[in-house]
Amino acid sequence: MTEQNNGSHKTSLIDYPCDFPIKVMGKQDPNLAQALAEVVQTHDPEFDPATVEIRMSAKGNYVGLTFTVRATSREQLDSLYRALHGHPLVSVVL
Repeated sequence: MTEQNNGSHKTSLIDYPCDFPIKVMGKQDPNLAQALAEVVQTHDPEFDPATVEIRMSAKGNYVGLTFTVRATSREQLDSLYRALHGHPLVSVVL
């Protein structure tokens, strides 16, 4: 989500709309994937929770999740990142 400053206006390096992966890491919790999928759906109503990619850490203490959303604007992505980052089960959002 980098922007370039071209003179007096900023242009995004992302061409909207597009499919955009968001990676989230959190502590192992049986409700993590469902809880975060609900957050994602509030920002992308067409998001399909069945598409979430889930990876456990080597020791099983953490879970990595990838949500591929249909990004329609910078504002939508910023709002989604803030919502995920603010969730109590989330450690990192990339």
